[in-house]
Amino acid sequence: MTKPTLPRKGTSTEKVLKQLQAHRGEDVDWKRGRTFSLVYYAGDEVMQLLHDAYSMFMAENGLSPIAFPSLRDMENEVVAMTANMLHGGDSAAGSMTSGGTESIFMAMKTARQWARKHRPEIIKPKIVAPVTAHPAFIKSAHYLDIQIEFTPLRDDWRADPEAMRAAVDDDTVILVGSAICYPYGVVDPIEEIAAIADERGILMHVDGCLGGFMLPFVSKLGYEVPIWDFRAKGVTSISADVHKYGYAAKGASTVTYRDAELRKLQFYAYPDWPGGIYVTPTMAGARPGGAVAAAWAVMHHLGEEGYMKLAKVAMDATNRIRAGIESIDGLRVMGNPNMTVLAFDSDEVDVFTVGSKMDARGWHLDRNQFPSALHIMVTPAHAEVADRLIEDLRLAVEEARKEPAGTAEGMAALYGAAAAMPDRGAVSDFAIGFMDSLYTIS
Repeated sequence: MTKPTLPRKGTSTEKVLKQLQAHRGEDVDWKRGRTFSLVYYAGDEVMQLLHDAYSMFMAENGLSPIAFPSLRDMENEVVAMTANMLHGGDSAAGSMTSGGTESIFMAMKTARQWARKHRPEIIKPKIVAPVTAHPAFIKSAHYLDIQIEFTPLRDDWRADPEAMRAAVDDDTVILVGSAICYPYGVVDPIEEIAAIADERGILMHVDGCLGGFMLPFVSKLGYEVPIWDFRAKGVTSISADVHKYGYAAKGASTVTYRDAELRKLQFYAYPDWPGGIYVTPTMAGARPGGAVAAAWAVMHHLGEEGYMKLAKVAMDATNRIRAGIESIDGLRVMGNPNMTVLAFDSDEVDVFTVGSKMDARGWHLDRNQFPSALHIMVTPAHAEVADRLIEDLRLAVEEARKEPAGTAEGMAALYGAAAAMPDRGAVSDFAIGFMDSLYTIS
């Protein structure tokens, strides 16, 4: 195949748009609730609002809050509304970022700078986190050249505070907990972890990227949710994605600190460049104004009442799906999920084979490993397909039971083999090679 080159002549607008539409032909069908992550769909009205708001500020650049005070003001409002939702109080301060990974990265960079300022004797600061902490923490440690130590879980799939306490040493500068953790949809015992951080005089970050815009409303609907936000003494920062259950356009997350002094440690400044003083609040230089405007627009459009309605629809669908899973012989929901995310496994059937059978029916369930499980993240879009999902899942389990051991193919075989390989470096090399192949034109 000849690699594409820049066309000598331009293409008409109509033809370009047709080609773009054609490119979408093999994408997952997220609008009809056939996939369970990546896209958070709150209906056509919200989608149109996001489109209009993003387009209105598509050219504006958040790099300069002086040139574009509109973006500055909207970002400040988004952060303030989020901080209020997280019980941050008047002293809380934060920033918008491009996503959960950048929000977590900023919190870890802040922890490193905090150590340099307050614990200069520490040569290589350390993060202590449960094994369910998002890979963004490992990625941050890699980029920032800091340590990370993982601790095991309790039997309920939540972080074990005592194991974390034992892992804390003189180099530890920050503890991590999740609300919720991605693999199992549970809230870690944040109050207990934060108390340890407070006792040791170190920082504590809550990864609320997934649950930050759902748990507050789930709690108000009457579901039991443990304290996980700034109400817990010792919590010093929280990440929460607006583009997940906040239903904003992609590229919108927040990182919020208990006070502005901590946020200053996140900023970067280089005063000696011939082009002028360079200072940025987050990792990015240029920052897309559309993402800020769309987040501001959807939060104002939905308000607490709108988020409550969407949370109820999603939770009702989750309850139906969970009950359906538990009604299928051989399947087991793992732990007691706190909101709209859950995983299920089995001692009787290969769940990765079940997942492949669901793939064949047009569903796209995510996979967990250690232990092997299937993963579902429910949005309001799944309310209309919940019953069909369970019907197909029941059939998929029946089919998987008939599969002889060791005959799994496709993704089931791939995940099974990867989980069983003792050399995790080889698995990493394979994953990198696979990713490289996806972005190589041959």
